[in-house]
Amino acid sequence: MKKASKWKFGLLATTVLLGTVLSACTSESQTQPKTNDTPKTEPADAKSREIRTLQILTRPQASSPDEYERANLIAGAMKELGISVELKAMPYEQQSDIVWYKRDEWDMTGWQMAARPERLDPDEFIYNLFHSSTAKDGYNFVGYNNPEYDKIAEQQRITVDREERKNLIFKAQELIASDVAYLFNVHPKLKYVYNHQVFDKNSIVEMAGMGIRNIWTYLNAEPIGQQKNMILNSNDSVQAINPFYISGSFDSWVTELIWDRLMRIDKDGLPKPWAAESVTWKTDTQVEIKLRAGMKWHDGKPVTAEDVKFSYEAPLTGEVPMYKPFVEIIDKIDIKDPLTLEFTLKRPWAAFETASLSKLNLVPKHIWGPIIEDLKNKPENAESYQEKTPIGSGPFKYENWKFKEEVVLTSNKEHFSPPKIEKWIMKEIPNTEASLGMIENGEINFLAVFPGDGQLLQQKVEASPNLTMVTTTDLGFQFFAVNHRRPPFNDVAFRRSLAAAIDRDMMAQVVYKDFAEPGDSVISPALSIWKNPNLPYPTGGVEEAKKILQEAGYEWNAAGKLLYPAGKKEELGK
Repeated sequence: MKKASKWKFGLLATTVLLGTVLSACTSESQTQPKTNDTPKTEPADAKSREIRTLQILTRPQASSPDEYERANLIAGAMKELGISVELKAMPYEQQSDIVWYKRDEWDMTGWQMAARPERLDPDEFIYNLFHSSTAKDGYNFVGYNNPEYDKIAEQQRITVDREERKNLIFKAQELIASDVAYLFNVHPKLKYVYNHQVFDKNSIVEMAGMGIRNIWTYLNAEPIGQQKNMILNSNDSVQAINPFYISGSFDSWVTELIWDRLMRIDKDGLPKPWAAESVTWKTDTQVEIKLRAGMKWHDGKPVTAEDVKFSYEAPLTGEVPMYKPFVEIIDKIDIKDPLTLEFTLKRPWAAFETASLSKLNLVPKHIWGPIIEDLKNKPENAESYQEKTPIGSGPFKYENWKFKEEVVLTSNKEHFSPPKIEKWIMKEIPNTEASLGMIENGEINFLAVFPGDGQLLQQKVEASPNLTMVTTTDLGFQFFAVNHRRPPFNDVAFRRSLAAAIDRDMMAQVVYKDFAEPGDSVISPALSIWKNPNLPYPTGGVEEAKKILQEAGYEWNAAGKLLYPAGKKEELGK
């Protein structure tokens, strides 16, 4: 697998209950709790059947208190099952590098799927996260593999009838839940705060599943005083500013502003023409794209149909693997004139406008053509390349990036939809308490991420005459990923036992102070039309988890440590 640089992808301990849980789970040296079924004598081969100490990767408490606390709650539940657990906190860039590029070397990790407009259609989550074809170097980093699931994920893509497609999406969710592809945690309620003495309230745009942190707010926010810049926070580092690199939340905030797309998801959740003046379906597999006249790259050169064709064909070269699932359905692209193209699909794709035309960044061929050609004989791919000055055609131009400090973008006044603010500035503030103080004292004017205590934030806003808070249920979700490539996580019974043992209601209530909904699917409750409300996701607590393990043949030794079923033994060393 060619290596890109890194993949990017909260809460303060505020109750005695949670503090008690955390103190009970963090020490690896503590005595393993015994199960109700601890034998007085243990099997002769017990030593060889002991499950090794399992490692959970998480971001540090200061930068992501919610993830850190969820990791502790999960570790506590696992120890009640007789599983030794080591919690390992590390910076996100280190965590993501291990998870993304060392796919055989980790056990469990905290993770999240961020809300992005193109994810309002379920295709990206349903296909890209779990189809076996994306397991090697794509989004299926857990290595989930179910041929029945693959067929459903493929079929929903070509099913145009909404009700038929909905049934397939429901079935896909059932398999994900039954197989426990992920250890689902919660769908957070996004908490945003902005200074209404800096921006006109009527110019802040809310979007379903996204809240007010979206491109329409960035374009329409109307300054009403001397402050003309929007200054936001992030709590993790930007890993790359690269149009071919699908990373986590903060990188995507930047790339969607520098690079245009043929379509964009509007505030109502539907795709609309953007860089394309028009999108016309001639048949169910042929679509004509007419570009806006007069568009220019940030270096002054015109945007042409050749650039668009290149942008969509580059992922098929092998140099842009992350974007391949979004273009592989395209059979050919014909250029009719300098501003007109015709896309021909291999078969109908219900989500083409949302998952492809609204997904891919348009890049200048005169810059990226030579880069990709040069990379063909190198171990790296286009995802690892960093332009000194990123060049797009979008509503904001790149001005500066200080790693671990800030990203500064300047309004592109020549754009067909120029922003009303002068600059978009994102400051990295890894400490949650610090970000709260900075929105209060005016050092930032848009609190774009706050993984801390929602009740505390609400109290601060209510006490401030210049702040407004907006909440919405997240289109994305937070979970712990388990590595299906490594035992014991390759056993569905083991995964089901972990899912049953994890108290997601407690997470929502204690960790998030009810600013979250318990999760059991990749589809958010915010997307009620696609969300299956009756999923077979395991529940029941520790006792049900023990029952699942016993029925699958797992046992415990005299000290209460979990053993593999008879005939199986530990295959991995520490």
